[in-house]
Amino acid sequence: MLLVDEIQARLLHVGVPETLALPLSQLASLLVLALLATAANFIAKKLILRLVTAAVRKTPVKWDDAFLEANVFTRLSHVAPALVVTFFGPQFFVRDPGLVKALGVGVNAYIVLIVLMVVAAILDAVVLIYEQSAATKTVPVKGVIQGIKLVVYLFGGILILSVVLQKSPVYFLSGLGALTAVLLLVFRDALLGLVAGVQISVNRMVQVGDWIEMSKYGADGDVIDVSLTTVKVRNWDKTITTIPTYALISDPVKNWRGMQESGGRRIKRALYIDMNTVKFVDDALLRKMMSFQRLRPYLEEKIPEIEAWNKREQVDDAVPVNGRRLTNLGCFRAYVAAYLRANPHIHKDMTFLVRQLHPTDKGLPLEIYVFTNDTRWAVYEGIQADIFDHLLAVIGEFELGVFQSPSGRDVRALAEASKAA
Repeated sequence: MLLVDEIQARLLHVGVPETLALPLSQLASLLVLALLATAANFIAKKLILRLVTAAVRKTPVKWDDAFLEANVFTRLSHVAPALVVTFFGPQFFVRDPGLVKALGVGVNAYIVLIVLMVVAAILDAVVLIYEQSAATKTVPVKGVIQGIKLVVYLFGGILILSVVLQKSPVYFLSGLGALTAVLLLVFRDALLGLVAGVQISVNRMVQVGDWIEMSKYGADGDVIDVSLTTVKVRNWDKTITTIPTYALISDPVKNWRGMQESGGRRIKRALYIDMNTVKFVDDALLRKMMSFQRLRPYLEEKIPEIEAWNKREQVDDAVPVNGRRLTNLGCFRAYVAAYLRANPHIHKDMTFLVRQLHPTDKGLPLEIYVFTNDTRWAVYEGIQADIFDHLLAVIGEFELGVFQSPSGRDVRALAEASKAA
């Protein structure tokens, strides 16, 4: 006997009119069903879920911890009240066919929603498990997972509509084509991000931890998150820049990962030599340079070579322009190369150049193009600064000068000299 019939019989027995007894009995039975569903939900969350949590904490594997953190088991517990209503409602509490049908539709829609929530939680757990693995920085899977969740939500919404409206899912899928333009407009960033996320993952273009530069967006720092629609970059000033994911495909991106993986970081900086100080080496300067330990091997090799060439070509030594001569700039360039080769912080297996560039109105650039063997920013800057500190300090020993634009002090000194004259 249904509970609703028992309640109705008791109401009629106490004198309640039949027209009122039926709806009251039905309402009372539904309240009892709701209380049972609430009790099932309470038991599932307070008892079963606690037991599951305790068991998960004790297991040595990590994937179940990720499921727990992503609330997979919590969302599964929501199925308990739906099961109570599904199995006990028509058998004990509901008699009216229309109400039974409505109750079934509601429960089925609720179960589909719970399944969607559980699937989304499982996908979140997959991201957590992946982030704990060694391959986390290799392939940014978060954007792909978010794209899958978007598709799951879309088809889940279609299933809920088909349950509520009692239509086949094919009915809604057939009409989806007419909504394509609207969907493309509404989900433009998500769809572009999904495509970009797949390309980024497959081609390993950007990974979490990469140092990237995108001047268009003011981004210069480490990538801290790659999602379906956005990429977050923590800049060196500790601000965070958010960039659309598809911009990594459509706009220029400078990624410093190659430098970090190579183990060498480039120094590309020039000293601007005052061209008025460039000259042939005289005897006094030569004797002085012979005392430079790093330069002596070069001079001991170069001087006999030049003398032999001049002798072979019968050069008139009385005129310095004739034949080959050492210059203070050439000797300084050789000294710089020897100094860098002796520096333990310079990578010897990468490009190593000390070269002259095209003269400018600022002087003659003597460029150092080498790589340090430490890619850390602060260490790299320290190595670079030490090199140029030394070179600026010793360049005067070669009777060379570094070009520097006149300052206010130079102008005042010139004015005072003019007055004194």
